[in-house]
Amino acid sequence: MFWDPLSATEKRKQFRQKLKAGKLLKFPGAFSPLVTQLIEEIGFDGVYISGAVLANDLCLPDIGLTTQTEVVQRGRAIARATKLPAIIDIDTGFGEPMNVARTVRELEDMGLAGCHLEDQENPKRCGHLDNKSLVGQPEMIKKIRAAAQGRTDNQFLIIARTDARASEGLDKAIDRAKAYVDAGAEMIFPEALADEKEFEAFRKAVTVPLLANMTEFGKSKLLDAKTLQNLGFNLVIYPVTTLRIAMKAVEDGLRTIASEGTQESLLDKMQTRKRLYELVHYERYNQFDQSLFNFKVPGQNS
Repeated sequence: MFWDPLSATEKRKQFRQKLKAGKLLKFPGAFSPLVTQLIEEIGFDGVYISGAVLANDLCLPDIGLTTQTEVVQRGRAIARATKLPAIIDIDTGFGEPMNVARTVRELEDMGLAGCHLEDQENPKRCGHLDNKSLVGQPEMIKKIRAAAQGRTDNQFLIIARTDARASEGLDKAIDRAKAYVDAGAEMIFPEALADEKEFEAFRKAVTVPLLANMTEFGKSKLLDAKTLQNLGFNLVIYPVTTLRIAMKAVEDGLRTIASEGTQESLLDKMQTRKRLYELVHYERYNQFDQSLFNFKVPGQNS
């Protein structure tokens, strides 16, 4: 009832065990707690919380305008709604190394399984846009060390993202990744790699687990799970996919209502009331109060 009773510690432990198993883990993005229920039910390995999606959902561009409080609280709402591990994007860490350490502590308290920190300057931008500016390697190393030292649970995963491929080239990106591992990063997220050869080069050069970002309309070729597995990657995220699917459906639906004056023709494209109640486990709440679910859902297709 309410949310899954599995503790954050247990989620982190299970996440670590799965990473060691050698199987590619698939983490779709969730823009709301309700989406996590579908991710879990369909059988994915975990949940990803995108900083870009969180900003866009607030009708803001992905340039570092969200606050630590906004990100941490959204992370809590999503992570607690599933027994799966959830990892979250903290952009550039909301300030200096001390701020990064506090952010990690807050995320631990809110039940997240890990986070990734990137080496861009503020205002940062989407990793698949041009003209990104990076902080110096020493500054990023300080932030990674602060993140690693700031946690109280060593099961909480510290992921370092490097955006160096676009502005400094592949070799420099690999050099940065190695330095980040030495500083305490336990997984590397190489952003905006172009093709299989670049993914392969990263795998050969870096010893820790690697994260692949399969975002649509970006600079990276959309590789399927089998290819990523064969390339030796450990985790793949689909950060904006669910939001893009949902927003396209919402836009199409609103245009239909505007033109037809009714939503009647959209009913077969909608999630039914019955299905929604299944996802929020309405019947479980009857265990607390039998009067809560003393009705029938009207119509099989309602």
